[in-house]
Amino acid sequence: MNTSLATTGRTAWAALRMLLVLTVLTGVGYPLAVTGIGQALFHDQANGSLVQVDGHEVGSKLIGQSWNLPGTDRPDPQWFQGRPSHSGYDPLSTGSSQLGASDPTLVKDVKAAKKRVAAFNGVPESEVPKDAVTGSASAIDPHISPDYADIQVRRVAEANGVSVAQVRKLVDEHTDGRTLGFMGEPHVNVLELNIALRELAGR
Repeated sequence: MNTSLATTGRTAWAALRMLLVLTVLTGVGYPLAVTGIGQALFHDQANGSLVQVDGHEVGSKLIGQSWNLPGTDRPDPQWFQGRPSHSGYDPLSTGSSQLGASDPTLVKDVKAAKKRVAAFNGVPESEVPKDAVTGSASAIDPHISPDYADIQVRRVAEANGVSVAQVRKLVDEHTDGRTLGFMGEPHVNVLELNIALRELAGR
């Protein structure tokens, strides 16, 4: 009996020691090491890819945002607009609308959005690309397609008092190709494009 108790005690103590060691390693050591490596080698990404203008944070390259007239929900013609977001670009409420492509509500909303986008940018509805009227799976996509950026060029140029050629050049300079040359589609980061536009317009 004593031998059995002693064996049980040794086993329990060994298990406890292993638990403590693993808790320190995986609960403290590993997180600290990963955080340290992230801060040292990938400081920008580890801190949310935040963008600063004149010493102030204006957003993240990873999260879309609204570009509306101050105090309203109407898009500001001076800025390039991003993809629509049913969550208001809230990073704490990501996810799509969950409506299927044939859902009557979605079809109605897309048709209405296409009319608004076409009228806002002064182009035919046939030129409005899909990403101008449909949200992304995350609802916070910071990118738009080059086609969507292209239909906004003339409106943005006129609203800012600069030439169409200058704005079109900005779009070209801020268009990124497919990742590794074959993954995804060419895209434009709206925040970075609007920051460059701000500089061009001398704001």
